Formats: sequence, C-alpha cells, structure tokens
Amino acid sequence: MALVGVRVVELAGLAPAPFCGMVLADFGAKVIRVDRTRNTMAMDVQARGKRSVALNLKKPEGAAVLRSLCIQSDVVIEPFRKGVMEKLGLGPEELLKENPRLIYARLTGFGQSGSYAKAAGHDINYVSMSGLLSMLGRSTENPYAPINLVADFAGGGLTCAMGIILALYERTRSGKGQVIDASMVEGAAYVGSFVWKSQNLGLWNRSRGQNLLDSGAPFYETYKTADGKYMAVGAIEPQFYDELIKGLGLDPSELPLQMSFSDWPELKRIFTKTFATKTRAQWCQIFDGTDACVTPVLSLDEVSSHPHNKERGSFIKDGQGEVSPRPAPLLSRTPASPSLSRDPFIGEHTRDVLAEYGYSTGQIDSLLSAGIIECSKTKSRL
Repeated sequence: MALVGVRVVELAGLAPAPFCGMVLADFGAKVIRVDRTRNTMAMDVQARGKRSVALNLKKPEGAAVLRSLCIQSDVVIEPFRKGVMEKLGLGPEELLKENPRLIYARLTGFGQSGSYAKAAGHDINYVSMSGLLSMLGRSTENPYAPINLVADFAGGGLTCAMGIILALYERTRSGKGQVIDASMVEGAAYVGSFVWKSQNLGLWNRSRGQNLLDSGAPFYETYKTADGKYMAVGAIEPQFYDELIKGLGLDPSELPLQMSFSDWPELKRIFTKTFATKTRAQWCQIFDGTDACVTPVLSLDEVSSHPHNKERGSFIKDGQGEVSPRPAPLLSRTPASPSLSRDPFIGEHTRDVLAEYGYSTGQIDSLLSAGIIECSKTKSRL
C-alpha cells in the first residue's frame, strides 16, 4: 500500500479528524488513535485499521507519553481549538524541535488565525462562512446544508489528508516536516472553487434554486416514481436531453425549448407527472444503456447490490457484516487494503503500542497504576 511505514498519531476527535486518519490507515499508514482515559465509549465510527491508546492528558506524565509517541512518529493529527496543545506543552514549535521531520496537521473549523480562531462551530457554520451555504437550497426555502459533508469531510478530513500527503512528499526532498493549518471554512470554499470560477459563465445569474445546477432546471432534478422511489436526471447537453425526452415518451414538438428559463416550471411539472406513471425499476429498464443521464436514487441499503457497484466491488463488508464504501481512488499497483476487523476498544492497544515505542513492561505497569494510561482487555466470544 502507498503509505506503508508511515506512523500517524491521531488525537481523538469528532468526524473530520477520524475520517482523515481512516483515509491514511486505509492506504497503509499505522494510525494510533489517542483516546482519553475514563471514556467508556468511542465516538469514532471511522476507526477502521486504527489502534487505540488511552492517555490521561490532564496529568504531566500523560502529556509526556504523548510527546514520546509524537516525536517518534511521522504525522500528528490534532483537532482541538487553538491553544489546547500549547497548554500541554505539545504545540508544533515544541515537537518540531525534537522531531524536525514531523508533519503536524491542525484540523479546525476556522483555522489557526483570525477573529474566529477560538470559536466553537460545526459543519453548517463553516459552510456558511465559506459562501457556499448561500448557494444551497431550493428557491422557496432557506439555504440548507447537505448534511455535514461539505466542511467536515470534503473541506476538512479529506483536504487535511491531502495536505499530509503533500507534506510527506515534500519531506522526501527537504528532509523537513511542517505544520498544516487545515481550516474547514477554507477547505469547503476551495472544494467549491468552481462556483467562483464559473460566475462569468452565467450559471448563477438567477436566484438560489433557479439555476442550471441547483434544482432550477427540470433536466437536472430528482423525480418521484410510482412506487415512492426516485430517479436522478442530469441531461444537460442537448444530445443527452433528447435521449431523456425519448425515454419519457414525450413529443419534443409539444414541449417548450430546453433552455427557455421562463418555461422551466411548466417543463418540471410535465416531467414530474410523467415519472410518476412508472416504478423506479421500470424507468431503469428504459434508461439503462442510454445516454439520457438518468439513474436511480439508491438508498444506503441498496448500493452494494446494484450491478455496476457489485461488479466493481465498490462497497465492502467488514467482519461484523457492516457495509461501507471501498477506499477511493483505486490505485493499480498499491491499492488500499482496508481492515475488515472491528473497530478498536478504547485503550485496547495501549500496552502493545507503548512497548513498540520503547516503554518497558515495568514502566507501562507504573503508568497504569498511576492512572496515566488505561489498558482495555478484549472479551473472548464463547
């Protein structure tokens, strides 16, 4: 795998940082998640391929253990608000002195500088500050965030993972590490660069929800079928639009012109009425194999059994029978090999990891007795 040999310390956090760590683990990195002691349940549902160490960072001895892990690793993923790590004496300035090759990734909502640097927030706040939220939503409704995907995962975890890989690559030439300031506001905005770059094309001249790609166009929309399911339509280009009209069984001479904005509401009513006459399966039979750009809206329970996804192995099943997406992209020589084992319990690997990082059995026992670390034992299944 592409990242074999890379050691990563991920400080436990919510969605974005765990996703970043999972991406690195999927592609071969050894990821250690540092959890808090006295925490009975992990919130990380993206712990695939990781190991867990439980440390009490409120005590100097716990911070000292974390320091030891960091200075012997390649990457640190830190998801806390600005200043938290500095208070522990574990900021990038301190750690890079001891390990100049360290990649120190700081993943936060608003970044390490600016008036909002220490402010609390969630995905919806970061998307709102990126400018993108103002573009999302139907014309008669308030702007809405497409669940927590844009900032948390696209602009946060995935962008941070890209930054880490870029820094690792640059280190092969300079031999030096560096600090990554991954702001989810800026990451979300960067993911949305097309919106800024395409403004002069006239794609966004109308109000929200009335443009070509934001549910305004009848040929870029979802439609309910006779069985209560949905089809997605993306027939933008004229040749694809012609295939759509043909598949719907409509007479183009009796319809308004495709790009007649004023007629879009009427055309949408016609499409809505037509799609409601057949089931999703029937529409799939009509449109599969055509260039109409019409596809079924699949539920999470359906995606792995769709013939296309099944043929490619796009979804995997772990040892507990849970289905999730296969890591992407697919590399030809060094593809990801995601772990199919269950997620780690908090502190499950504390002993093993500390031993790997040079701690003796006696030192580990002393830390355990003092409440600096916790070592969870797995229960055998009889």
